[in-house]
Parts: sequence; C-alpha cells; structure tokens
Amino acid sequence: MSNSLSLSTPATPAATPDRAPADPNRASAAVWVAVLAAMIGSFMAILNIQITNASLANIEGGIGTGADNGSWISTSYLIGEIIVIPLTDYLSRVFSFRRYMIASAALFAAFSVACAFTHDLPSMIAMRGLQGFAGGVLIPMAFTLVLTKLPKPQQPVGLAIFALSVTFAPAIGPTIGGYLTETYGWRTIFFVNVIPTAVMVTALYLTLEKQKMQLGLLKDGDWAGIVTMAIGLSALQAVLEEGNKDDWFSSPAIVKLAIIAAVSLTLFVTIELTIEKPLIRLRLLTQRNFGFGTVAMTMVGFALFGSVYILPAYLGQAQGYNAEQIGNVLAWTGLPQLVLIPLIPKLMQRFDTRYIAITGLLIFAYSCFMNTAMSPDYAGDQLWIPNIVRAVGQAMVLTPLTSVLTGGIAPQDAAAASGISNMFRNLGGAIGTATLATIITKREQFHSNIIGESVTLGREEVRSRIAQMTDYFMAHGVPDPNAAREQAIIALGKTVKRQALVMGYSDAFAVIGAVLVLAAIAVLLTRRVKAAGGGGGAH
Repeated sequence: MSNSLSLSTPATPAATPDRAPADPNRASAAVWVAVLAAMIGSFMAILNIQITNASLANIEGGIGTGADNGSWISTSYLIGEIIVIPLTDYLSRVFSFRRYMIASAALFAAFSVACAFTHDLPSMIAMRGLQGFAGGVLIPMAFTLVLTKLPKPQQPVGLAIFALSVTFAPAIGPTIGGYLTETYGWRTIFFVNVIPTAVMVTALYLTLEKQKMQLGLLKDGDWAGIVTMAIGLSALQAVLEEGNKDDWFSSPAIVKLAIIAAVSLTLFVTIELTIEKPLIRLRLLTQRNFGFGTVAMTMVGFALFGSVYILPAYLGQAQGYNAEQIGNVLAWTGLPQLVLIPLIPKLMQRFDTRYIAITGLLIFAYSCFMNTAMSPDYAGDQLWIPNIVRAVGQAMVLTPLTSVLTGGIAPQDAAAASGISNMFRNLGGAIGTATLATIITKREQFHSNIIGESVTLGREEVRSRIAQMTDYFMAHGVPDPNAAREQAIIALGKTVKRQALVMGYSDAFAVIGAVLVLAAIAVLLTRRVKAAGGGGGAH
C-alpha cells in the first residue's frame, strides 16, 4: 500500500514510510496511525497489571482460593510481562515487527477472555501468565515506534502519549476494575481488552507493511541468555511476591528461589557481557544518560507501581472501602494527567528536560510526604489533594525522563534500549511492591508494640476509656457487665491495631517519597540533551 509504514527492523534507521512526507520534520498520517494504535496496546498491557488489584477479593472468592494465593493472579501476569519485554527486540526481528506485534495483540485479547472463563487458581495463573507474556510485547514496541519512526521534533509528542499510557493506566486500572466488579461481576474486567485490541489490530494491519520473517536468526539466538534470564527473573519475581507472606529467608522455599535467582541472573549478566551477539546489550548502561536515566526509571517504577499497590490496600484494610470506592479515589491520580501530559512537550521546548523531570519527581515525592501523618480518619476525602498533587508530579516525569534517558541512544539501538528501560521500570515496580508490603507489615508490628506499651490498665485514661466503652456495650444489648467489659477491651485492641496499621502505611509513603528524591538526584547526574525542533532529547 502506498502510505504503509515500513517496519522491517525497528532497530535500524533505514526503514521509513514508503511515501515520505513533504516536511521531513512531520510524520505521515500512516506513521501516526501506527503509533497511536501501538499506544492502545501499551495502555491496555499496563492497565492489566492493576485492573485486578481492587477486585482481588472478588476474584479469589469466584475461583475458590484464599487470599494467600490470590496474589499470584497479579504476580503471574507480571512474570510473563517481565520475561518477554527484553525478548521483544529479538523476536520482532525473527518474526517481523508487523507479524509479531499483531499476533501478540490478538493473543493478549484471547488470553484475557480465557481468564474470564477460568474456575480454579492454576488455570487462572496459567492464563494470566500467558496474557502477560503476550501483552508485555506491546509496551516496548510502542516505545520503539516513537523513537524510530517519528521525526525528532515530534518525538516529545509521541513520548508524551507513551507516558500517558504508562502513568494513567495504572491509576485508572483499579477504577475500571472496581466499577465493573461491583456492577457486573469480576469476570467482566477481562473483557475490557477485546474492543480496544480489535481497533489496534485493524489499524496496525492497515498501516504496517508486510515483511519477511528471518527464521535463520533462531539458530544464532542467545539461547543461554534467554534461558538464564527467564529462570532468574521468574524466580526473583516469585521471591519478591511471596517473601513477605512467608517471612522471607526463614522459609526454605524462598531461600531456594533466591539462590536460583541469584545464580541465574549472575550467569545471565556474565553471558550478556561476553558473547558477540547478546540478547540484551547491557553495555548501553555505560552511557551516562542511559545509565543514570535507567536508575531513575527503576525508582520511578518503584514509586509508580508501589503507590498504586498501597493506596487500594490502605483503603480496603484500614477504611473498609469496596472495589468501586477504591477506584473512585484512585481516579484522581489519573484524570488530571489527561490534561497535563499533553502540555509537557511545550514545556520541553522552553526548559531543560532534566529540570522538568526533577521538578516532577520532587512534586510526586511531596505528595507522598503529605501522607506520612495519616490517622484512622484519613480516608478518601483527605487523599483528594495529595492525589491531585501526585497527578501533577507524575505528569511531569515520564516524558522528559524518557527524553533524557534516550538522549544519547543511536537509532539502531532504540529497540534494545526500549527493552532494557521498560524491563527495569517493571522490575522496579515488583521490588517496590514487595518492599512496601514488608515495610507495612514490620512497621505495623513496631507501632503496635509501642502503642501497646502505653495502653495499660495502670493508666487512668485507659481505665476511663474501657469504662466508657463498657457502658456503651451495656446500653447496646450486652447486659452482663463482665461480657461488656470484655467486648470493650477487644474493641480497644482493634483500635490499637488499626492505628498501628495506619502508621505502617504512613511509613510506606515516606519510603516512596525518599526513593523519588533519590531518582531526582540520579537525573541531576545526567547530561543536558539538546532540543530538537519541538524540544526533547536529540539522538
């Protein structure tokens, strides 16, 4: 077709639209259709990391599993995604960019629908893992299209759209999942992907030019690297997910998984640094901007996915919110970004992109520090302003940070850089979720012990409180004074536990804020990238 987008190998700059636009600084309509279609896939893939979070209790009940195992519904998706992201560059060259992206999108929707028809935990874990393996492809491919197919002056616009998918999707995921679960049942959340994916596949089919497969690349593949990476990342993800629940290294299973992860990933790094054609070009991390930018991106993943993890958990555990109520609160971290992120490319024309990213990181950090003095009455209404502040900060982070990160990357390295940065962002999210879950557990125990030392019958305030609560229970259907007093003591214990839980979540927000400050320092260590027409990082 005359206006098709040629995408034989995204890592090579030679592939260009068949009909070049009159203005070399403006992409053709076919290119933009392909980029926007790819962004649908990126958005849906990231959305599905979080769409189950607010509905896990309902899903667990629907398939008959306990809360201890239900977390694997999210973990299996992340494992599939984190394995395939680094493989995307290689597999897209083997099967052709067009064929691999369209097939992955179709399989993503198919496995998503399959999740809705599962009736037990093993089949749900299997389908979610396959869904993540198919969906994870769509994230780096969307990123690669921006870096290789859009002219430099228009790349900030493409990066802004990509940033919108990365930051808006996790924020709005629990909202969509919660509404559908409460209104139509949990199975409907897995049908969300069908129509957007159909639109995406149709658009890509019409705009991407057919290319021959290069199956000969299979025999030259870095199979040792692929196997060690898959085993290492899977074991590491399992350790991060199950560690807190099983008290980390006091569990023999966690110790074994940790050893497998450490050995496999050490072998993987060694292989990648020594062979001629590595699966992942880790040496790209020696480039100053890409190295420090990837460090910052990992910390952003920690904060981005970590905050989306602890907010629903806090509202559900400490405030008793249902899935829809949780989604409504989290919506205010997503909706403002729809307005703000499109404005970021204009800022990038006027200001140093590093300072925009640093400002966004510090605003994001400040929104977390706003939640470090929570009380048991701190619920949706009190979270409104911090969530708005957080939305402003997040909107200012991803687009300029990605521009800084890719500022020194050659076009032929774009696909490899995309896989590395997206993998580390997701890995940061996995580490963040596990770390924050542990912090909440440990700090809740710490605060409970501290408060418990003060709440003793030797204090007049405690005796007075128990007397008041005893009178309350006697006035509300407990005639026996001893039984009423026992109920009062139990209620006081629950109050102490809830206060300790809230304080544990406050500490977790403080950790996220501190990580974001460190990310800002990492960005400060990068070099300034030259503006290219429309601003943003030049290559």
